[in-house]
Amino acid sequence: MIQAEATNVNFYYGDLHALKDISMKFDPGTVTALIGPSGCGKSTFLRLFNRMNDLIPHIRLEGNIRIDGRDIYAKDVEVDEIRKRVGMVFQKPNPFPKSIFENVAYGLRVNGVSNRAVLTDTVEKSLRQAALWDEVKDNLKKSAMALSGGQQQRLCIARALAVEPQLLLMDEPASALDPISTGKVEDLIFELKKEYTIIIVTHNLQQAGRISDFTGFFYLGTLVEHDQTQKMFLNPSDERTHSYITGRFG
Repeated sequence: MIQAEATNVNFYYGDLHALKDISMKFDPGTVTALIGPSGCGKSTFLRLFNRMNDLIPHIRLEGNIRIDGRDIYAKDVEVDEIRKRVGMVFQKPNPFPKSIFENVAYGLRVNGVSNRAVLTDTVEKSLRQAALWDEVKDNLKKSAMALSGGQQQRLCIARALAVEPQLLLMDEPASALDPISTGKVEDLIFELKKEYTIIIVTHNLQQAGRISDFTGFFYLGTLVEHDQTQKMFLNPSDERTHSYITGRFG
């Protein structure tokens, strides 16, 4: 497990100042939820940790993003190496049109792993970690597209885990799922934090309250408040946090 940290981060899309002087620390073995209204910078901030914003033209970053003390935007850093260490799970399940087995093995194959025994062991381990093994173990050659939405999302989590990342990013991973599937993903997150540092963007305040150790409230590109989840939800320091959590805006 690793520590991740953002220090005095300012981020621009062209002339738009999207993130304003954000500093946060993410300790090993914790889940941090990022909450706030749509368009407030949560997902932009999340994507800084695996450099996905690099793909967008006319961006500019000021400040530091560090993983295990290393500035991941330093000139000598290989982006591919960063993405091996940082797993990403998106809002909508995005399995590849391949078998269940090949979906999980994909990242390993891309990284040059071809040993069948290693692939087989890693696929099983990852599917077990994603609480999906018992449901698919007899159908690994079946197309991933035939799985339910909830199963597809857990498959995508297994795919992210297969390359053994140390930091796991989740951008609203349950927003497209039914309540039962959402519960399974939440249970999974609770288990995964024993081995990973997790940052999750969620619009579901109840979900943030259930699964996270810490919460950061973003508003208009600023980090209004960052504290232990229980304290923030019961006794926030900022009136804007209280107004958002109690549903007065957002």
